[in-house]
Amino acid sequence: MTKPTKSSKRAKRSAASQHNRAALLFLAPWLIGLICLTLGPVLASLYFSLTDYSILASPNWVGLSNYTEMLTSDKLFGTSLKVTFTYVFASVPLKLIFALGVALLLNKGIKGLGIYRTIYYIPSLLGGSIAISMLWRKMLGGDGLLNQVLLKVGIHAPDWVANPKYALYSIVLLSVWQFGSSMIIFLSGLKQIPSDYYEASSVDGAGKIRQFFNITLPILTPVIFFNLVMQIITSFQSFTQAFVISNGTGGPLNSTLMYSLYLYKKGFAFFQMGYASAMAWVLLLIIGCFTFIIFRSSRGWVHYEDGGK
Repeated sequence: MTKPTKSSKRAKRSAASQHNRAALLFLAPWLIGLICLTLGPVLASLYFSLTDYSILASPNWVGLSNYTEMLTSDKLFGTSLKVTFTYVFASVPLKLIFALGVALLLNKGIKGLGIYRTIYYIPSLLGGSIAISMLWRKMLGGDGLLNQVLLKVGIHAPDWVANPKYALYSIVLLSVWQFGSSMIIFLSGLKQIPSDYYEASSVDGAGKIRQFFNITLPILTPVIFFNLVMQIITSFQSFTQAFVISNGTGGPLNSTLMYSLYLYKKGFAFFQMGYASAMAWVLLLIIGCFTFIIFRSSRGWVHYEDGGK
């Protein structure tokens, strides 16, 4: 066996160097985007959260003052948290239950499944848009389509988006209407369940309800877990619907003052960019805590065929 010469080693190092340069060239767009558009703004917001930055003047270091004010003297901060928690705890379970119900219906092998799947998915594509939010506000207004239909049957309904009792729940309803993406994921999970399980349980006398709770639901728990995490993260960041339906005010009487809407007002209406940056980091911590709790609790209710290994 001949030993590699110095020239052959140099040729191998040159080839490896060329491969590395080619890899870096292909990765360059992603690396530039990560540093300039993600990592840079994240670190900048952390710095601004410790200053009194107002966009119009240079930032001055104030330490933890923004966080202290937020937690001790800002009443609207507490109000926005209450509104957001109510929205998340109402919209996420309703959306997941509705999405699972529709997915179960579409899993019956009906004709034209692709058409139905597309129709039900469209609201997820359009629901977060400004146009749909404005349409939703018109439909639920005092003289909107919903109230006109209710009036036909003798029911005098209130202005759903102008009444503090119902304004937030009109946004919850809009959120539930965007169930398409969760439904598609549930449907793909349902199609992975072997039909042998249902046939064997039918032989043993199990009905549809028992099959659902003893077969469908346990096998579907990884999909439920994924949808739950994604919907929790998305719901805490909801902004467009509350902004459009309340005309950017969070009204009536701050009943739709979502956390992200209040953060936006602090940053771009009151030019308190340092305070808004601090709010953004608090929101990140809240979302991180909820995600951590869901992950920790998943050990007790999410079932994997390989035991989660």
